Amino acid sequence: MAQNNPYVCSVLDLRLPGLNGFLVCKQLREDENWTPILMLAAKDGDLDEAEGLETGADGYMTKPFSYVVLLARIRNLLRPLGPPQFGDELVVGDLRLDCARHTAWRGDKELALSPRAMAVFEFLMRNAGRVTSKDQILRHVWDEAFEGDPNIVEVYVSRIRQAIYTSFDRSALQTVRGVGYRLAEDGG
Repeated sequence: MAQNNPYVCSVLDLRLPGLNGFLVCKQLREDENWTPILMLAAKDGDLDEAEGLETGADGYMTKPFSYVVLLARIRNLLRPLGPPQFGDELVVGDLRLDCARHTAWRGDKELALSPRAMAVFEFLMRNAGRVTSKDQILRHVWDEAFEGDPNIVEVYVSRIRQAIYTSFDRSALQTVRGVGYRLAEDGG
């Protein structure tokens, strides 16, 4: 399933029927599948954990575990790489965003985006090439306490899509059905 579906994260048990998680993880990485992988194991030992990480897992947990900790580890794996940066300019292909001035361009044309749309656009640019889910966008642009309709993300993605597509006839923001959104690494 991991070879045929664009998952945001994989939770991989070490003990699988007919295979083991080490081999599955190693094969996914050899196939250049870079989806974050959290490996689960009943064994608690340094050698097993080291082997899991060396075969390409991004995290390792032993059973039994708390679901609160499991969810926290998954959220940690999905967090954008690197510390948040402010006052910098992000560039993805011909898309540019000046975070300090809250201005965005496609080529030489300035894009008209609301402050909230600009925040969503910044999150997508910082994660260019990666699929980001509605939940990730909500957590990073709104916050974890947001209690409104999660479909509000679709509204802002639609506005961004319209701004970066209108008069350019090039798509840069893709919907990955059932998973989330991906801004093309080359800007489309």
